[in-house]
Amino acid sequence: MKKLSSLLLVSILGGAITLGSYKLFIEDESLNPVLETQEENQKEAATFISNKYSKGNAMETDFTEAADKTVHAVVHVKNVAIGRQPRTLQEYMSGMRGGRAIQGAGSGVIITPDGYIVTNNHVIDGASELEVTLNNNLTYKAEVIGTDPQSDIALIKVDAQDLDYIPFADSENVQIGDWALAVGNPFNLTSTVTAGIISAKGRDLNEGDSKMQSFIQTDAAINPGNSGGALVNINGELIGINTAITSQTGSYIGYGFAVPSNNARKIVEDILEYGDVQQAVLGITGGTLNPEAAKQNDLAISQGVYVSSVSEGALKAGLKKGDLITEIDGVNIRKFSDLTSYIRTKRPGNAVNVNFFRNSEEKQTKITLSKYETYNLEIAGVEITNADQDYLNNFKIDYGVRIVRPLSQRIEIPQDKYIIVEIDNKEIQNIDDVKKIMNNKSESENTKITFRNQNGQQESYTFRN
Repeated sequence: MKKLSSLLLVSILGGAITLGSYKLFIEDESLNPVLETQEENQKEAATFISNKYSKGNAMETDFTEAADKTVHAVVHVKNVAIGRQPRTLQEYMSGMRGGRAIQGAGSGVIITPDGYIVTNNHVIDGASELEVTLNNNLTYKAEVIGTDPQSDIALIKVDAQDLDYIPFADSENVQIGDWALAVGNPFNLTSTVTAGIISAKGRDLNEGDSKMQSFIQTDAAINPGNSGGALVNINGELIGINTAITSQTGSYIGYGFAVPSNNARKIVEDILEYGDVQQAVLGITGGTLNPEAAKQNDLAISQGVYVSSVSEGALKAGLKKGDLITEIDGVNIRKFSDLTSYIRTKRPGNAVNVNFFRNSEEKQTKITLSKYETYNLEIAGVEITNADQDYLNNFKIDYGVRIVRPLSQRIEIPQDKYIIVEIDNKEIQNIDDVKKIMNNKSESENTKITFRNQNGQQESYTFRN
């Protein structure tokens, strides 16, 4: 299978010990690597407040209060791996030494006084141990409470009390042009604060993948080591978790991206309440409407989300292929990332009011959100989910499961070009079928997986544990 070329190079912002390449999204070209992660969590002790921005001119704006409030609540996170000691003379002579080694480093944000910290998943991924250093140089061991690799958010905790923390602000109230501060540990330079503005909202760095991104974009300087750090307003309130930059060098060139605080807060609450992230779906496939498509379909408006297919809650609520969604719960939907960002703040079972156009007539319906279920097929290195019939029709078949994203480099599959139709020569209808087969296999047993492309051609591969 040919490797999917990414539309945009994205550099992860974590500090790294060795040079190489790291892929936040699917990409072909290598960048300076930076291992870092982000995770979000919040207990009731962490407050949630609406933003009240000062609207004075730039010469009157004072960042010192916001910097002082936040610099003590942003920590340095070190990802430590422990290798085993050599067991034979041959292993020793070949260079195996074992012991502790720092694999990467990033930042984290304390969100409760009793030690809950949000960071990026790529910062803590694969760690044997986590070390957290506060601004006063006190160091703690941290445990991972939960992660959401899809959003690149992680929640960790240290055993401490009465810590400085940053309250969540409502990221929906953030406006383009507002001042923002990025707080973190770039290049291991601890407690660094940079200033800029909000450059854009709802930014999807690659609409061709399945990550459903919706970042806040800022021109506050963000560099390797900032991942998992805080993006705050001038009141010192958390509006985002710094996660990525776009760069051909691996360092800042004017664009940084943060997971909105509303999304991070919801992930944290889900992890604390349910143990994992409760991801809701509207029940549509589609994409951002562009002027050419609007003209071809004789649409009166040129912004919104074009509905390609419907299922689950959207189908029950009467949405149809060809509808154009323009608003959800009073929030303007100009592009697909606006829709996904808002839905990510909701849970399965929540109802939303959807405004849409059909045949140039505006309509409204209420949709109850469904749960987005996925399964990590670890042996093949892919995450899968159920596929509706409209999706399966693209592959000229009525069974199979959809490949959401790769989990590793064991196999590389172009986005939406293949589905899995059989495991061990058994037809797969849904992810429950996959779970049943995999749960009944022995650890040493090989697994045969059959993929099908849109031309109806099938290819089988045998994976060994």
